[in-house]
Amino acid sequence: MQGIYSILLLVASNVFMTFAWYGHLKMKQFSWFHALPLIGVILFSWGIAFFEYKLSK
Repeated sequence: MQGIYSILLLVASNVFMTFAWYGHLKMKQFSWFHALPLIGVILFSWGIAFFEYKLSK
């Protein structure tokens, strides 16, 4: 059972990170994203990583 749980967590994490990556590429199309200072972009990307970390923990 633990093996299935590990596989499901890896699949969910991979799906989440794929959406995050393609979302990051699409963010260039939004005007509000261009207005963010560097700290805003860093916090945004850390927020994505935080939820991915919580998903795999």
